[in-house]
This record gives sequence, structure tokens and C-alpha cells, in this order.
Amino acid sequence: MTAAEVLKELKALGTGSYADTMRRHLAVDPVYGVKVEDLKKIQKRIKKDYKLALELYESGVYDAMYLAGLIADDEAMTRKDLENWVSKAKSPGIAEYTVPWVASEGRFGMEVGVKWIDSKKESIASSGWQTLACLVAVREDSDLDVKKLDALLDRVASTIHDQPNRVKYTMNGFVIAVGGYVEPLAKKASAVAKSIGKVSVDMHGTACKVPFAPEYIEKMHARGTLGRKRKTAKC
Repeated sequence: MTAAEVLKELKALGTGSYADTMRRHLAVDPVYGVKVEDLKKIQKRIKKDYKLALELYESGVYDAMYLAGLIADDEAMTRKDLENWVSKAKSPGIAEYTVPWVASEGRFGMEVGVKWIDSKKESIASSGWQTLACLVAVREDSDLDVKKLDALLDRVASTIHDQPNRVKYTMNGFVIAVGGYVEPLAKKASAVAKSIGKVSVDMHGTACKVPFAPEYIEKMHARGTLGRKRKTAKC
């Protein structure tokens, strides 16, 4: 399929009511309003397509950018590709899901994640923390820089409440991810979660809530899933 064909299909699948819902969750126009279940049907047909993913992302259409992350050939993505994507991720749904999914499952996840968290731009910094959260969920502990992750937990503990809205949200998610997926740091992540307590994030009137990290980590441990990695960060 060509990018033009996919965009035409997406526009036909979209609904105004769902587009409005996505806007309430801070999706930036143009938004067609295609449900994720319909995007996944297209993903199933296309599978992976590096070139098409890049073209769809460049369209700037929210739904197409989200689909681009689902069909991207993560291993083929270059540093330049990832930097381009994160720079154009204006919506939290893209900055905190699409970009981190692709970055974390590619060759440069740790590298770009650590770089992006230092950005002064909220969307890029939030992408960075979420990339690291996705990374620890899918990479074996032996492939992770545990010492670096340990230091990042300290950074969260001392700075999270001073951060911009979405950065606080993804920092909190990072602590949860480390606590649930990185066995050597599970106890420390739990302690950090307790020390930071409740994280206040403006959810802009939506029903979304900020996970309470201590409780969330405890539930993961109670399920007996500590250290059990995910097959993919994408959903």
C-alpha cells in the first residue's frame, strides 16, 4: 500500500466523535478519529514497512503517525529517524507511546532515551522517560545498564515534583517499570516510589488517573511477574 492509499482508508474509518475524544486527550490536529482496533487491522495486513512508516509519520495526521509506530521496522530506524520523530511528536499519544515503542525496540533505545530526558522541551523529555520505561520492560536485565538505571531512580526521587506535567507522568511510569521489570532494582524502585508518594498531574478533565507507584509495583510483585519481560512494548 502507498501512504496516500492508507491515508484515504484512515479518513474513511474515522469518526468525529472519536476524534473529539482524542482531542480531549490532547491529540493535535489533524485527527481523523480512527479507533486503535481499526489501526491494528491495517497493521495486520501491512505487518512491517520501514519506508511506509516514515511516510505516514511525515503526514502529520495523528492516526497515521500512531499507525506508523505499529508498522515501523524498529531495527531499521536510524538515530536520525528517531530524532526526527521525537521532534515532530506534538501529541502525548505520539510522544509517549509511538516514539518510545519504536525507540525502545530498536538499536538506540538507551542512547536516545538518556539524551531526550535532558531536553528542555516537555514532549521530548517525556518521550525520553517513556522510552526508558519501555526499554526495561522488553530488554533482559543482562542487556540493561543497571548502574545507569539506578542513578536515574535517584534523579527521579529528587526532581520529579519540580518537572513539567507530562514529564512527571512519565517519570512516575519509569519508576513503576523499573520496579516491575528490573529484578536487581525492584527494592530500590519500590523505596523510591514510596518516597515520591502521590504525583500530581493535570489530566485536563479526562477520566485518566496517575498510577500510584507504590501500589502499582506491589500489585506486580503480588502477581508473581517480577522481572518477567514483555514480548513487545507496543499495544
